[in-house]
Amino acid sequence: MAALTDPDLLFPSEARPLSLARDLYASVKDLPIVSPHGHTDPRWYALNEAFPDPAQLLVVPDHYIFRMLFSQGVRLEDLGVPTLDGSPVETDGRKIWRRFAEHYYLFRGTPTQLWFDHVLAHLFGIDEPLSANAADRHYDTIAALLQRDDYRPRALFERFNIEVIATTEGALDDLNWHKAIRNSGWQGRVVTAYRPDAVVDPDFEGFSANVDRLGDITGCDTGTWAGYLDAHRQRRALFKNFGATASDHGHPTAETGNLSDAAAQELFNRIRRGSDDERERRLFRAQMLTEMAKMSRDDGLILQIHPGSWRNHSPFVFQRFGRDKGFDIPTRTDYVTALKPLLDCVGLERDLTVILFTLDETSYARELAPLAGVYPALKIGPAWWFHDSPEGMRRFREMTTETAGFYNTVGFNDDTRAFPSIPARHDVARRVDCAFLARLVAEHRLREDEAHELAQELAYTLAKKAYRL
Repeated sequence: MAALTDPDLLFPSEARPLSLARDLYASVKDLPIVSPHGHTDPRWYALNEAFPDPAQLLVVPDHYIFRMLFSQGVRLEDLGVPTLDGSPVETDGRKIWRRFAEHYYLFRGTPTQLWFDHVLAHLFGIDEPLSANAADRHYDTIAALLQRDDYRPRALFERFNIEVIATTEGALDDLNWHKAIRNSGWQGRVVTAYRPDAVVDPDFEGFSANVDRLGDITGCDTGTWAGYLDAHRQRRALFKNFGATASDHGHPTAETGNLSDAAAQELFNRIRRGSDDERERRLFRAQMLTEMAKMSRDDGLILQIHPGSWRNHSPFVFQRFGRDKGFDIPTRTDYVTALKPLLDCVGLERDLTVILFTLDETSYARELAPLAGVYPALKIGPAWWFHDSPEGMRRFREMTTETAGFYNTVGFNDDTRAFPSIPARHDVARRVDCAFLARLVAEHRLREDEAHELAQELAYTLAKKAYRL
């Protein structure tokens, strides 16, 4: 029976580029994983308990999986996705797994299949493709392994050769799981990142109460502009104390503002009074990106901007299941005009790093590469989310390298909640980058020694440098 993953996966078929890609990959495939931005649960590393059944680990929390199944008529309730009101959903892990296995063919040609086959083969030692007929055998194998101590979170962290991983917590999080990790004496490096969306976006559910809570936990008067900004500074300092090197901002657009202090204060007052003017609410989000950039200039946190997603596009799914349930849809995104107020304020700061992500690939060559190719503060984040795929990664390199080069990018980050897939995602990125570099060498656009140096940078060093890890 053929292996689930071919040793020449994603490499070119021509002899010389293939040989070069293999050599480059061999030099980086075992490098430690630096995961500077993601959404794994710090509770896993704090408690180090056995993971639940295979479905709860690999299917239920993974929106890449359940959104595809939902698109083909499978109910989220039947996949065990929890409802907000607590109404019943499937809780039998074996039944959920069987449903997934019956529909696994839907993922043919997708990055999800690449990642999942990698997990089956390399983590669980399974060489039989997932199908309805194999569902129970796979389930039993994985369930048995998950009960072993060497499949607990900390053991897998070490087995995956993770040097450091960043989780992402909201501004109101108590960081208790990070405290527990620190107090446990375990040497694995797990850091947090500051995500203030709930207290900077007036359209975020419960915004006003969230800002009140921000004041309560910081002792700052968040009824005033100055007190509100001080509350952010205090929380950022606490997050830094738990290893944070970055903040993260998931705004609908990349729009920024550069208001005077007086104008910003007046805008804040209107927002706190509950303004229903969409222009004011949009301007407040824009101004807060610039305020966060100014704070980053002062405290050294990297500023990550993840714009351009229409979050919770289906109101029914949002009201029934909540956020992050597969209905965040990419939109067209402007950067040149949208970022100019922020760049006028801090764009020439050499000690500030603002990492830009996009779901709008048309902006790579037209906007992001030219911007990052000249502004000292800007770097381009890797292909993200819907484009975190072999073709998406190739397009990213092809459209950004000519103008921004390699060194205005930041390596790879997996941006995932699916802990077992982290090695698979990094492996795909390393393979794609090695294939790209091999092509440049074959076309005499790079020397082979340069390609070997770049392979190390893209797989490991650039992320450490950019995120100050």
